[in-house]
Amino acid sequence: MKLYNTLTRTLEEVSPRDGTVGMYVCGVTVYDSSHIGHARTVIVFDVLRRYLMSKGYRVKFVQNFTDVDDKIINRAKAEGKTAEEISRKYIDAYFRDFAGLNVLAADVHPKATEHIKEMIDLIKGLVDKGHAYLTLNGVYFRVRSFPGYGKLSKKPVEELEAGARVEVDASKEDPMDFALWKFSSEPPFWDSPWGKGRPGWHIECSAMALKYLGNGFEIHGGGHDLVFPHHEN
Repeated sequence: MKLYNTLTRTLEEVSPRDGTVGMYVCGVTVYDSSHIGHARTVIVFDVLRRYLMSKGYRVKFVQNFTDVDDKIINRAKAEGKTAEEISRKYIDAYFRDFAGLNVLAADVHPKATEHIKEMIDLIKGLVDKGHAYLTLNGVYFRVRSFPGYGKLSKKPVEELEAGARVEVDASKEDPMDFALWKFSSEPPFWDSPWGKGRPGWHIECSAMALKYLGNGFEIHGGGHDLVFPHHEN
C-alpha cells in the first residue's frame, strides 16, 4: 500500500514492522464541539485503520486530546468554570458524536494533562542537548539548532520568520523559537524544574507519540492545517 508522504511530497510504500502499523493522529483541542473538518479527519483515518486491519495488519492507533490550552482556559473563564470541566464536557461530546458516526475508538486516547511528566522529561533532554533554553516567560525550542526546520511544510525561512512575528516575545533568542513550557501561576499549572506553568502545544503530541508508539512509527496524521506549525514543530 502507498500513502502520500507530506515530507517527501510523493507516494511511498508503507512498510510495517513485524506486521504492526503504529498510527498517531493529532486529535482535537477540547474547548468546543467537533465540526465537519474534525469529522473528515477522523473518518479518513478510521477508514485507513479499518482497511489495514482487513488486510491482516495489527494496528496500534493512538489519538490524543489536547485538554490544556489557552482556548480552553479562555472558554472556562467566559463560562465561570474550570478548564477541567470544559475539557471533560467536550471530550464526552466527542465520543457521543463519533460513536454516532460508527467511528472505532482509538486503542489509546491519551490526554495531555495526564502526561506532564513525560513532557517535562522530554524538555529536559532538549535543554541538556542545547536545543532549548530558559527565558523570563518559559522554555523555548531553539529552532536554528535544527538545520532541517521547515522541510515538512516546505516554507521558506522568510515566511516562517514573518509568521513568527505575529506573536512577539522579546525574551526569545529568535522570533521563530516556540514555547515548550509556559510560565503561569493561573490554573491549570504544574510544577517543573523551571517554575510553575503548563506545556506548549507541540511538545504534548511529541511526548505522547513517543510514549505509546516509540521512537519511529509508520503513520503520523492529522488535519492538513496542522502541517505548519504543529507537525513541523
